[in-house]
Amino acid sequence: MRKRRHAPRREPTIALINIVFLMLVFFMVAGTLTRPLDKDIRLVRTAELEGRAPPDTLVVHQDGRMSYRGGAIASAEAFLAARPETDRDLVRIVPDAALPAATLVELARALRGAGAGRVVIVTERGLE
Repeated sequence: MRKRRHAPRREPTIALINIVFLMLVFFMVAGTLTRPLDKDIRLVRTAELEGRAPPDTLVVHQDGRMSYRGGAIASAEAFLAARPETDRDLVRIVPDAALPAATLVELARALRGAGAGRVVIVTERGLE
């Protein structure tokens, strides 16, 4: 009695290539392609503008300090107490880029717990 040698099974690479190709075609068809900008259009340059937070936002500094309209704020509850009742539905936060994410999440939770309807984080958006 001889033992049969098992031939090594080859990977079905053709099937994998077919699937990847079909996914590529699907995303090319399903994705939206934008038209390029007109060649004679020049975009506004904002490099010289001074960056400022909108006046109705809670500014959070790198070390966790908070300020509202130039004044120091002790806590999320104090921030909401300083705002009119009608302005508590939407709270905007402008965090420093170096602020730890955990601190930002804690602040957002504290604002929601204190009665803020919606908490929005204001960020800078760049066009590349």
